[in-house]
Amino acid sequence: MASNPQYLDTSRWSRRAAFEHFVGFEQPFFSLCTRLDVAALKAALARRPEPGGLSLACHHAALRIANEQQPFRLRLEGQGTGPGSSARVRIHPRVDASTTVLRDDDSFGFAQLRWQPGFTAFRAQGVQAMQAVRDGPPGFHEPPPDPADDAASDAALMYFTTLPWVHFSSFSHARALSGTDSVPRIAFGRIDADGPRQWLPVALDVHHALMDGVHAGRYLQALEAALATPADWLDA
Repeated sequence: MASNPQYLDTSRWSRRAAFEHFVGFEQPFFSLCTRLDVAALKAALARRPEPGGLSLACHHAALRIANEQQPFRLRLEGQGTGPGSSARVRIHPRVDASTTVLRDDDSFGFAQLRWQPGFTAFRAQGVQAMQAVRDGPPGFHEPPPDPADDAASDAALMYFTTLPWVHFSSFSHARALSGTDSVPRIAFGRIDADGPRQWLPVALDVHHALMDGVHAGRYLQALEAALATPADWLDA
């Protein structure tokens, strides 16, 4: 059974002023684009070749950090900050991924990747979910949540996409400028070699009412460390 939703007391939040300032913006997201070295991760995966290895390993590492850092589990509900405002900040206990999947006809759909701490189980579920989208009907639909997953309604989503054709240095996402979208977005690009380095472009979009540059920076630093030390989590 899903737990009762938990909400942040924004009146006591150290970021209250920033929250009230940015929550009403038409375009409140800010973006960071960097490159992270995945040489250690690629070497570790080469010793255990399995379907979906590098892509799902990057998703797993990114979700691990999101689940560890509370700002990435916050989502807006409602709108406004003045009298009669319905804006609330929900604290989700878990973050899952919705990721793009390219089909043979060059259309794409979305697969939902349920967060699991162990990479082996996460990879197995992810391979099945992505293949189901490739084999399924066209459209942007996602499969319904697993009815056996009692906590599914408590899980927030992060949006992922991968452009393996481009080693980009900037990135922007399409989004509606209305509503209460506050979902963080991550894009992975083409890996380019530079001597012993294997540089992966990573673009991060986050909602400024829910976090600031310090939080986004800490997230990317933690992701960089996870990718550099795959032995700490890859064999779980």
